[in-house]
Amino acid sequence: MAAAALVCFGAVLWAGTPEVDDQLMARRRLFGDIGPGLRALRRGADGKFYVLVSSANSVAVFDAKGAPAAKVPDYSKTAGPASADLQTIQFGEDMDVATNGTVYVADRGANAIKVWGPGGNAREIHVNAPVSVAVLPEDEVAVVTMEQTHLVTVYGPNGRVVREFGDPESLSTRADLNRYVNEGRVASDPQGHLYYGFTYMPEPLVRQYDRIGYAQLDFQFLGVDAFPEAQATRKEIEKQEARANKPPSLRPILTAFGVDPVSGDLWMALHNTLLHFDKDGNRRSEYQIYTPKGARIEASIIVVEEERLLIGADPVGIYDFPRPDKRH
Repeated sequence: MAAAALVCFGAVLWAGTPEVDDQLMARRRLFGDIGPGLRALRRGADGKFYVLVSSANSVAVFDAKGAPAAKVPDYSKTAGPASADLQTIQFGEDMDVATNGTVYVADRGANAIKVWGPGGNAREIHVNAPVSVAVLPEDEVAVVTMEQTHLVTVYGPNGRVVREFGDPESLSTRADLNRYVNEGRVASDPQGHLYYGFTYMPEPLVRQYDRIGYAQLDFQFLGVDAFPEAQATRKEIEKQEARANKPPSLRPILTAFGVDPVSGDLWMALHNTLLHFDKDGNRRSEYQIYTPKGARIEASIIVVEEERLLIGADPVGIYDFPRPDKRH
């Protein structure tokens, strides 16, 4: 196993060889038959779980024990907002939940970020082709789209753009291909950091920013065991460079990531492979993840809790895993 790398701007520092464990088995499946079309999972400050499925017209809410509790939006007993569009979700790509229970949904079908407060009030921010959303302090929200020039656009509580940040990596001279390679998803932590995970970057990469937009740290997989797929991806980018008449199409590299809200450790999924990084960016361990019956999980969601990992995938569902770094 290759040494782990802590990548800082302008330097690469090599740490020791990480602990390796071949397999990590799930203990059980959660949230019933939820799985097909799975897009997002969050745990609110109220202890409830919020689950977004792309084909559903609302976010499913479960109590702390995993039992169905509510849905958002739900205007079955009230008149609801004047806009019929705010009474439903057309095609949800991502979702986040603020500490006060406000739910934000990136509705790609409606070209909007839809916002539902805990009292049932609703509003929307018009955004073309949103693919990811993360709540920031002071009622700000970070958004990723398929069309923007910068990696992240931040909207204020009034729905207006307050700042944009994140320069795309330069991997192609073909503008649409380079934009495609830089597509990704965002997540935030209680300290106000924002994390941008590059879906198609040849060397798997999650970049940490402060809430203002200054890059602070890269979590990147640079081991020799990452080299073959990275090399193949770069060759494919070169091939597509010359095919300007065809839309870009690449196999995802980074399929999910999650941040420990207390320690700042980061967990990164490359399909069936799960990598653990400490808060300083050092890779600590690597696992292959499976359901209790031994089926591979191609992870698309990771939620990090104190004693467990919640890992989900479309269509197999959401599973409860023990935290291997918490073994006594």
